[in-house]
Amino acid sequence: SKIMTLLSKICSIARYRRQIPYGLHQNNWPGGGLSTNTFSRGIRRNPLGRKGGMNLAPQFSEYNNGNNMGHRLFKSTIFTFGFCGAAFVGATIWQYETYRSKTKLSDWSSWIRNHWNEMDGFEQKQGEFRQVMNKWWSGLNEGEKMFWPLCLLNVFVYGCWQNPAFQRTMLRFFVANPAARAVCWPMLLSTFSHYTILHLGMNMYVLNSFSSGVCGTMGREQFLAMYLSSGVVSSYVSHAFKIAASMPGASLGASGAIMGLLGYFCSVYPNAQLGIVFIPGFSFSADSAIKGIMCLDAVGMAMGWRMFDHAAHLGGAIFGVMYAHIGSQYIWGQREPIMKKWHELRTSLTDNSGKSDR
Repeated sequence: SKIMTLLSKICSIARYRRQIPYGLHQNNWPGGGLSTNTFSRGIRRNPLGRKGGMNLAPQFSEYNNGNNMGHRLFKSTIFTFGFCGAAFVGATIWQYETYRSKTKLSDWSSWIRNHWNEMDGFEQKQGEFRQVMNKWWSGLNEGEKMFWPLCLLNVFVYGCWQNPAFQRTMLRFFVANPAARAVCWPMLLSTFSHYTILHLGMNMYVLNSFSSGVCGTMGREQFLAMYLSSGVVSSYVSHAFKIAASMPGASLGASGAIMGLLGYFCSVYPNAQLGIVFIPGFSFSADSAIKGIMCLDAVGMAMGWRMFDHAAHLGGAIFGVMYAHIGSQYIWGQREPIMKKWHELRTSLTDNSGKSDR
């Protein structure tokens, strides 16, 4: 109740600071579209038409007129709970399959291992490269093995932004905005989306800094589920705040998901010493860091600052802190029934397949 009271006060202050009714934004853009400031969970984008700005504003056809926002927030709520639940169920099944593969290799996996290098010309042409990659991959810890696929996915999406042929798709599905026609899936896809190399580089640097510590504590399966859930929850909080404060705008970037990892790390290791790469020799405790960041984001929401998506940052951080205190026990700690159900389903399917083969 205290958290809801605080959020309501923040929204009230923000509404007073910036009165931006949806109607004032109509017909300001070519085609009578809805004007928005696209601000990443990092760097603000200049509106269309300003010299030197980056055009990230979707066309009018991708936007509603701002009506029925309550229904759209309801859809976002259902998607958030549904996706987070599915993420942890999927991570549980992944962990089960990992345990199973360690105890008994399937026939398919054995066949692949036995015949992979026997393919015509493969061993001669690719053997040396594979040895180098295998050696590099084997030297990585679990956190680094999770970081690099996530990093490559973010780089791939960044590359798609640079291709004009993909612009319409990117604007529709890889930018989160409660006023857009596509609301749900962009809440997830936007967390892999970066428009500038600077924004991408900063986020990947921070992700690499904390992925090993967090993944080493919770394991790769729980890490991935928590990371993806943090991204969706941060997008949801951003949507809710924009609607409550009448501050429409589109967001993109991995910062919300990364803030979830940061909130978790600082809660589990409050005495860990952190620093700023640009200020050598200056350090502070993780507990002080997360409290300072969350206070800054709360002030940013109250003051209506729009360079960063402070609501997404704060939402991701709160999710990470809460997960550190109750998530491991009441969410991940209760996965045994799901494993049993999956084991029973898998066993029954295997038995039925064996009978049909006879």
